Amino acid sequence: MNKTKKIIFNTIFLVVVFGLTIYGVFHGEDLGAVMDAIQSADKIWLLPGVALVAFFIWGESIIIWYMMRSYGIHLRKRVCFLFSSVGFFFSCITPSASGGQPMQIYYMKKEKISIPVATVILMIVTITYKFVLVAIGVGIAVFGRGFLHRYLTGIMPIFYLGLALNIFCVTFMTVLVFHPDLARNFLVKGLKILEKLHIVRKKHSRLKKLEDSMDTYRETAAYLRDHPRVIFHVILITFAQRMALFAVTWFVYRAFSLSGTGFWTVLFLQAVISVSVDMLPLPGGMGISETLFLNIFVPVFGSLLLPGMVLSRGLGYYGELFISAFFTVIAQLTIGQKTNEKQG
Repeated sequence: MNKTKKIIFNTIFLVVVFGLTIYGVFHGEDLGAVMDAIQSADKIWLLPGVALVAFFIWGESIIIWYMMRSYGIHLRKRVCFLFSSVGFFFSCITPSASGGQPMQIYYMKKEKISIPVATVILMIVTITYKFVLVAIGVGIAVFGRGFLHRYLTGIMPIFYLGLALNIFCVTFMTVLVFHPDLARNFLVKGLKILEKLHIVRKKHSRLKKLEDSMDTYRETAAYLRDHPRVIFHVILITFAQRMALFAVTWFVYRAFSLSGTGFWTVLFLQAVISVSVDMLPLPGGMGISETLFLNIFVPVFGSLLLPGMVLSRGLGYYGELFISAFFTVIAQLTIGQKTNEKQG
């Protein structure tokens, strides 16, 4: 019953946010002119954008496949691609991308992969994913002062807030991984305070779940210590993933036959949006991502700003959503249905 209520809540939340986003973006705009501009875009330039979105999803599947092999688990790459698609689809439609990893673990379990192993692998995927975003954000903040003042004057507080939240998240997860006992003591004390304040009920099962999660962090720490080369390669693949998705906007820019702004400028402007919205509790950063785009890409797209946002966001988020949705359906129909998916 609780699961059904959660699904209903997430669906309603997604529809409401989507509706408000559409209203906020297009209210008072000439929709006919926007559609004419979009139709005039050179579709040849958009094809690489679609390919980069597919590459973004594929990149995580290679990470999962690679790390599974380090555990001695040999899977077909196409099965790992389905795991990746499931993760991205449910991340796209749930607040704070909270639904992605639980669903990936569910499908991995159907492939006879133990929950502890799946959890550790996905924990490392999350840590490296956040770490790369933080590294890009810090790089922009430290080395791109002129870039920040030229393009981000109006949204500087949002950028720094997003960067600070991501740094906090990565730091907190690192502490959990490398100092699980310290983290356990901190969390247990926090839990007791919440129980004393009657914010949460006192439950033995809650403490048991906490202990189990600490075991996961210990296993993650052990994996990181024992596989530094694997982690290095995972970070490189993750960096390529992120860059690929950011680059989609540049192909949209060229589809409108625009020039004058360099590839890396467009890429890092898109990176700024990701840094700013990544930690916000909105499905895919919906609403705020569109708003930020319309603020910082004015000097880039000029009069084609709104059509540029529609195509960029359409490929980068909705394209990812539809591609991952298609393969999530395939995952539902195929994963766990055969016992010979694994190969030696």
